[in-house]
Amino acid sequence: MNLLEIIILGIVEGLTEYLPVSSTGHLLLTESLLNMSQSKEALDALAVCIQGGAILAVLSLYYPRVKTMVEGVRGTNPAGFKLLVNLILAFLPAAVVGLCCASLIKEYLFNTYTVAYSWIVGGGVILAYCAWRARQGKSNEGSKGDSIETLTPGKALTVGVLQCVAMVPGTSRSLMTMLGGMFVGLSVEAAVEFSFLLGLITLGAATVHDAYKDGALMLEAFGWEALAVGTVVSWLSAWLAVKWMVSYLQKHSFAVFGWYRIAIGIVTLALLSRGLVH
Repeated sequence: MNLLEIIILGIVEGLTEYLPVSSTGHLLLTESLLNMSQSKEALDALAVCIQGGAILAVLSLYYPRVKTMVEGVRGTNPAGFKLLVNLILAFLPAAVVGLCCASLIKEYLFNTYTVAYSWIVGGGVILAYCAWRARQGKSNEGSKGDSIETLTPGKALTVGVLQCVAMVPGTSRSLMTMLGGMFVGLSVEAAVEFSFLLGLITLGAATVHDAYKDGALMLEAFGWEALAVGTVVSWLSAWLAVKWMVSYLQKHSFAVFGWYRIAIGIVTLALLSRGLVH
């Protein structure tokens, strides 16, 4: 793998990790388009580990929230402690399902066909949700709705259950947790923030798991330099993507992501039919 390919992977990971478009799907498609022939286990581990850059981007952008949770652990900020508990509750379903089903998911669902169909279905769900909100006379954007401070443990667990659906490649963890947050009454702004914060735990756990499991194989195949470059590029692109999306959703709906998902899903199926990707 050359430096350009590492940079491309880092950009794709960072730009798509927190948008509701599936970073896993984009990475699988990118690897196929670039015809990367390295060890599948090492390549998967690299893709997961460079998402550490995306985690750092959210840590820097949402540092005040993270600080309140640290203060909560110290016993000086009850609201921060409540948020931390809710995030842990929301993480638990994915942790359980991941431990029980990860190997089956990788064996049967980690392929480009699954990604393409998931993109299209997810796009349809987004468009249907936006249309439903419009019929209800509700805003598809902005801060109308409950704040993150009002989230109850039961609602947090509901978001966590919906996050499990995103284990199907192409679905998008961000999509399911954002829709889950709005489903339980959070405003778009609060649902997006909760999704980002939940990603710190979920993605952090996945990074540690894959680094422990296949880290040595990854470093043998690619070296520390590739990991470092991919992580830095991922951080920069994720920082830009998060800043853009938060600003965009203040005035616009999620519909653009629905149309994008449907378009890329159709294009991917066309490429598959011609044997240009696998």
